[in-house]
Amino acid sequence: MHQADTAAAEYDWPTCTACSRDLRYDELGRMACRLCQRRTDEHLAALAGEHGLYAALHGALAPGRATMDGRVSGSRTAPLPLRLEPLNLSARGGVVTILQTWLIDWHEALGWRHPRWEGDLQQQCDQAVKALRNNLEWAATEHPAFSEFGAEVSALTRACRRQVTGEPPERRIAVLCACGATLRVTISTPGARCSCGAQYGRTEVLELPLALRNAA
Repeated sequence: MHQADTAAAEYDWPTCTACSRDLRYDELGRMACRLCQRRTDEHLAALAGEHGLYAALHGALAPGRATMDGRVSGSRTAPLPLRLEPLNLSARGGVVTILQTWLIDWHEALGWRHPRWEGDLQQQCDQAVKALRNNLEWAATEHPAFSEFGAEVSALTRACRRQVTGEPPERRIAVLCACGATLRVTISTPGARCSCGAQYGRTEVLELPLALRNAA
């Protein structure tokens, strides 16, 4: 019994590549835990559709527009014809292109022909989101870059939401790794890896001590 307990304690339990939490028994053999898969699915779903964040970006293009809480953005100087942040996200090269690039990568990994895009950018966004969500179970199970995919989709969703609602960017805080190095994280950071090789999950990184201001 003692030998079994010792062996269990020394066993290097597999962890989620996205949040670094230990995988459960029913998640063994997967790249990401089901919680991270569900979060990524929710972020994708929030982008698509006529009432989604991507569609809402077009209403945020005009300078000095009122935000959802009634505040009006802008300055006393002559505004640009369009706001650059939502324009960059909504134009080709932004949200749609990033999602399509990931979908192409998945098709190549699965040995499928490259996907074809139809319609305008909104329709292409919806097509890419639908295809990614349909294959999310496979990606969370087998794709070696699922953590990067999840992080990029999360960042896209937050960026779109900030432009649509007028919310300021999340404040970054400086925390100390066990090696003494400084890591910059936000409250929604899924995890962090230090240059020393230490890997922290979401809960672990938020429990790290704060770095002194002069060290940050």
